[in-house]
Amino acid sequence: MAKTVFTAGQAARALGVSLDTLRRWDRQGRIRVERDSANRRVVDVAEIERLRGAESHGLSARNRLTGVVESVRVDGLLAEVKIAVTEPASITAIVTADAVADLGLERGMPASAVVKSTSIMVER
Repeated sequence: MAKTVFTAGQAARALGVSLDTLRRWDRQGRIRVERDSANRRVVDVAEIERLRGAESHGLSARNRLTGVVESVRVDGLLAEVKIAVTEPASITAIVTADAVADLGLERGMPASAVVKSTSIMVER
């Protein structure tokens, strides 16, 4: 039977980060964790896959930064989407307002910044 949850240490190793980083991400809301009966952090395998970018969306881009939408500001035809990526950094993308509506982007939801050349695309 495949493992469905990882301990915090196992999750940190799977993500290539320190346990302290994983704990910080938990406090910042950048990773979804649960608590077991002993109140220890456990991470669902789907959450690890989300953060590792395991889902492929058919893009050829090599640089994919996954995180949480910090803000969405629509001004006319364009929208500014700010994503707090899980690699302690923040990416700001200027996209069309239609793209924001199509993706249903809102503050606090998971999203990825796909970097290719000088452009940043947003996917969900």
